[in-house]
Amino acid sequence: MNRLPISPAASAVLRCLVARSGSSRDRILLTDVKSVDWHSLTFTGERHQLQLRSTGPDAHQAVERMCDALEDVEFSIPGVIVADIAVTAEPRRSIDGSVTLTIEALTVAAD
Repeated sequence: MNRLPISPAASAVLRCLVARSGSSRDRILLTDVKSVDWHSLTFTGERHQLQLRSTGPDAHQAVERMCDALEDVEFSIPGVIVADIAVTAEPRRSIDGSVTLTIEALTVAAD
C-alpha cells in the first residue's frame, strides 16, 4: 500500500473531517493531498488541498455531514488554527455510489 506524504497539520485536518462525517475511517479515503508553506507578515502556516472519496451505502450522507457549515466549524487541533476551510467544488458521485470532493484549508501555527 502506498501512503501519500502528508504534513502533521493536514493529517490533523483530515482526522477532524473524518470525525465530522460520522463514518468509520476506512470509509473516507484520502486520494490526493497537496500542502505548501504559507506566510504572512505575522503568521506562518500551510495551504492544503485534500481530495477525499467517501465509499459505502451512506457515502452521500457522510459527505453532507462532513461539509455541513464547514466554514463555521471551530476545529480543536493542538498548536494549529484552521484559519480558512472550504469545499472547492460540488461533490461528485461515481457510478459505484462513492462520492469525491476536494477541500482546501489554510492552517496557521497557534504559537
